[in-house]
Amino acid sequence: MNYTINTLDQIKPILVGFRKSNGLSQKALAEKLGISQQSYQTLESAPQKVTIERLFKVLSILDIKLQFVEKNKPLESSLSSNELAQDEW
Repeated sequence: MNYTINTLDQIKPILVGFRKSNGLSQKALAEKLGISQQSYQTLESAPQKVTIERLFKVLSILDIKLQFVEKNKPLESSLSSNELAQDEW
């Protein structure tokens, strides 16, 4: 499924939902990140305050792809980074 995030407050329920749908507890995800469960709990409760690097690591573990789409334009089929580079540059 695709989810559009329009506000930072929408990140938390999406992270929680994907974590649970992957059958992971906060502790299990924290172990994969190499941090404590308490640190992950803090991250999940306020994901808008973490670095993009840390958020990207969480997304990678949850097998979530981050996509940037221009407003008011339809989502095109997925392009690989090579295809995107060739098309855009």
